[in-house]
Amino acid sequence: MFIVYIIYSESSDRYYVGYCTDIERRIDKHNAGSTPSTKPYRPWILVYFEEYNSKKEAIKREKQIKKQKSKKYIERLIQKVG
Repeated sequence: MFIVYIIYSESSDRYYVGYCTDIERRIDKHNAGSTPSTKPYRPWILVYFEEYNSKKEAIKREKQIKKQKSKKYIERLIQKVG
């Protein structure tokens, strides 16, 4: 199972979109500072995720979300599940 996820940094009011196979481990890595692009904005919390059967599908969806380049788009996704 592959997971497309969105995490949020309250301290910097920013979102990060990624994909992985183990969401708990991945968020732990973000919060431990193991990911250079997210390290300065810790702590991160999981606010949204979608599950996919293939890596190809997950990457396609991750790119689709990132291509929007829109905080409003991400916030609408989150509100749909909230």
